Amino acid sequence: MKLKKINEKLQDALIENGLTEANILQQETFSTIKSGADCIILSPAGSGKTTTIVLNVIQQLSGHTEESPRALIFVEDKAKVLEMEALFEKYGKYSKLEVYGVHDKGDTDYDKNYISTGIDVLIGTPNKLSDMFTTAGYNVNRLKMFIIDDADPMLKLRHETKIMRISNSITKTQRIIFAENLTERIEILADKMMLEPYLFDMDEEGEEELDEEDDDIQEEE
Repeated sequence: MKLKKINEKLQDALIENGLTEANILQQETFSTIKSGADCIILSPAGSGKTTTIVLNVIQQLSGHTEESPRALIFVEDKAKVLEMEALFEKYGKYSKLEVYGVHDKGDTDYDKNYISTGIDVLIGTPNKLSDMFTTAGYNVNRLKMFIIDDADPMLKLRHETKIMRISNSITKTQRIIFAENLTERIEILADKMMLEPYLFDMDEEGEEELDEEDDDIQEEE
């Protein structure tokens, strides 16, 4: 896969699994995500948003292991947790990252005990992550990436309060929102927790920037 300065071991794993060419979403967003900037990324269903998340997290975290989570990823439900875990297993086979997923139907005590042994990437549903962060008090000082995958359905269920509660406990991290459409709820959430995020709208095949001091989207010429 041809992406600028991609980790060689990540590239090997992608090629082994048939991903030899980056799609438009991955090409357009890779450098900006790698820079550590906050981003809102709008792309249709089936365009590879989940794969884009996985390869970027591996790119950012590969080569280092720590006890505290360094990437926190919100997903809609158990099925999405399992899907993302499977992608990390495939594409992160050489990264040595410890990835763990939690969902509403899981055993909370088991999850807490496992996480306490040390993980790099924590994937979970808003309900479960909120419960766990409220009761367990995880160390988030080393968190590098705070990602919301498919924000649309989560915000329709009014999970923004749970997401914001966790975000507010983190002083500094890269925040990324993936969604299909830029809804009012997403704009409000972004305004509350992001610092001058870049907006990628893949329907328009262009890059825009969201001015945090203005509710409107300012298109870059």
